[in-house]
Amino acid sequence: MTAPRSQSAGPGILEAVLAFGVGLLLLAAFLAVAGFDVGASLAALWRGAFGSWYAISSATLVRATPLIILGLAFTIASKGGALNIGMEGQFALGAIAATWAGLHVAALPPYFAIPMVLGAGAIAGAAWMLLPVALRLRFGVTEVISTLLLNFVADAAVSYAVTGPLQEPSHIYPQSGPIALSAQLPKLVSGARMHLGLPIALLLALLVGLLFWKSRWGFRLRAVGAGATAAKVTGGIAASGVLATALLWSGALAGLGGAVEVSGVSYALYQNLSPGYGFTAIAVALLGRLQPLGVVIAGLLFGALEAGAGAMQRDAGVPAVAVQVVEAVVILTLVVLTRRQERAL
Repeated sequence: MTAPRSQSAGPGILEAVLAFGVGLLLLAAFLAVAGFDVGASLAALWRGAFGSWYAISSATLVRATPLIILGLAFTIASKGGALNIGMEGQFALGAIAATWAGLHVAALPPYFAIPMVLGAGAIAGAAWMLLPVALRLRFGVTEVISTLLLNFVADAAVSYAVTGPLQEPSHIYPQSGPIALSAQLPKLVSGARMHLGLPIALLLALLVGLLFWKSRWGFRLRAVGAGATAAKVTGGIAASGVLATALLWSGALAGLGGAVEVSGVSYALYQNLSPGYGFTAIAVALLGRLQPLGVVIAGLLFGALEAGAGAMQRDAGVPAVAVQVVEAVVILTLVVLTRRQERAL
């Protein structure tokens, strides 16, 4: 399995729009076949995502924040020719580390506590990537397998943490106690759940874009992603080192996503903290054509879908997992279109 390569801006946008449109059409077809009222279901989906300022600021944008960060994580690895399928696990490890840090910084002011919590999450995510990097460089084991399997280990680690060392003081519930107030990301708008994580995600997108197109490392990364052997032979680029760095940065961003979720939304660690952000973010990155701006836009779209799914379930009785039809179709459609495009070249 090889990492997807970014396409030119024009065809890429058309492909992305087509893939998303096909996904929505098949969602409507699925609702009709399953016997649901298609109009009422899609209307509930719209209301849950964009029906009010509260829906936008407290659901769509909140859901979009981790998807953007994790979509950028997948993009960095893919630019270097690697596939990070283990973002769900790195997200979980970042959440564990952020929770641990957040429980120990109560005496610090927010401008110290918040960076420590977010930094702990990023470091944990990068550390969780060390084993896949070592296996890839030393034994040639593809990171697709190693990062995917580590997702299960990370899930077990969360289970252990919330029933063991990080369990809340009464030891009744399988979750941690709340992190310190000084470690919680501030809300951006009074009365809404939108928090500082969103501008952090947008800033990261800007920095990743500058890294790709305005830095020497970004050039080497793209060269290795386009062809590691050619980059090494003709350009003298240490492909293994560039690939390892890309994977570590990818893990760090995924871990940061977990820290942002704990610090901005849940304020505590518990099982199933992520509703599958690590996998949905793959669709986000592919739909965004592995471009930071595209990832932001795709993250907002999928954030809206995730937010609308809850309203669709509540108002129309449609299972929230139905929106996963869209995500699956987006991935499959883009894979098919990319293959056709490669054959045409």
